[in-house]
Amino acid sequence: MKLLKNFFNFKNNKIIITGCNGQLGSYLVNSFLNFGSIVIGVDISKKIYIKNKNFHFYDCDLNDEEKISSTFDKIFVKFGLIEGLINNAGVSIFENFELRTSRDLDKVIGVNLKGSFFCIQNFSRQKKNNITKSIINISSIYSIISPDPEIYKKGDRKNSEIYGATKAGLNQMTKYFAVHLANKNIRVNAISPGGIYNPKNPQSKKFIFRYSKKNPMKRMANVNEILGAVIYLLSPSSSYTNGHNIVIDGGMSCW
Repeated sequence: MKLLKNFFNFKNNKIIITGCNGQLGSYLVNSFLNFGSIVIGVDISKKIYIKNKNFHFYDCDLNDEEKISSTFDKIFVKFGLIEGLINNAGVSIFENFELRTSRDLDKVIGVNLKGSFFCIQNFSRQKKNNITKSIINISSIYSIISPDPEIYKKGDRKNSEIYGATKAGLNQMTKYFAVHLANKNIRVNAISPGGIYNPKNPQSKKFIFRYSKKNPMKRMANVNEILGAVIYLLSPSSSYTNGHNIVIDGGMSCW
């Protein structure tokens, strides 16, 4: 039990979670608060939805390089050493690709790739010490496979080509920084979830049926099923795991 506690003890650990107001982000925030962590939430939305002395919110547009840098400056001054960064913030667009504009592309690339890059860059400014730090990039199943057009019908939130391209780029960036930050005691890994059911803003019943029919486990993921991989990658139990992408998709990418 002592060994298990040492492996998965997050009490007083300081963790930055971007996109903290979203479905997965808010679940991770609440989970790590329950673990006794000090959680620093970052989001463009000014809605502060959690009242907990260990939760600290920073409003930041991840499409703004200067704002990211100034936000991390404030965080470092207030909290000192930060053990973990979860790059969870992400955006997509849902129109058909024939309607895509340069502005659409810039928006998705700006948050998903450039925003994650500048968060990693600023996180890495911490001085090297004997405490291992961990970065987790939240990628997607569509970084490794293409969306099946048979799943998406009229009215569904169609997954876009640029979203998948940015997540594939995030996977490659994960490998790059796993190598180039290892000498600073920073491990970098990614998690690629499949489709997650959203009870507050649910997908259509027909979409859920079609998606589930294509999935070996015959259902979508629940948000809590992503947590185990996050716990592992942030904890000392993954001390030799670096540059890896954990796919949590019910086996959908195995077809």
